[in-house]
Amino acid sequence: MNVKLIIEYDGTAYNGWQRQKNHPSIQETLENAIYSITGEKAHIIGSGRTDAGVHALSQVANFKTNTRIPLDKLPYAINSKLPEDIVVKHAEKVSEDFHARFYAKAKIYTYTIYNAPFSS
Repeated sequence: MNVKLIIEYDGTAYNGWQRQKNHPSIQETLENAIYSITGEKAHIIGSGRTDAGVHALSQVANFKTNTRIPLDKLPYAINSKLPEDIVVKHAEKVSEDFHARFYAKAKIYTYTIYNAPFSS
């Protein structure tokens, strides 16, 4: 079964989306959570990669699984194994050919800059 996830996260503690050696990533953290509840080594495909420290409100991702956990319960199960700064908001079954990156129709980026006064 191919499962589409909608994910929200605060990326402050992560070195971006993509799994990296010696640096925590959103992808790695999600894959570890899924492994801990399904026993399957899932490969999560994100709709796009993010840089270190970047946050997401509704990032789409997908992975293939044989889990018997009902889809309406899957976000709760995954979230129980995730740190508080990553949340799976929704899960749904999609066609086997669905690919989060290639099926993306749009991406919206918001840049917020905080200009604090400089003090010496």
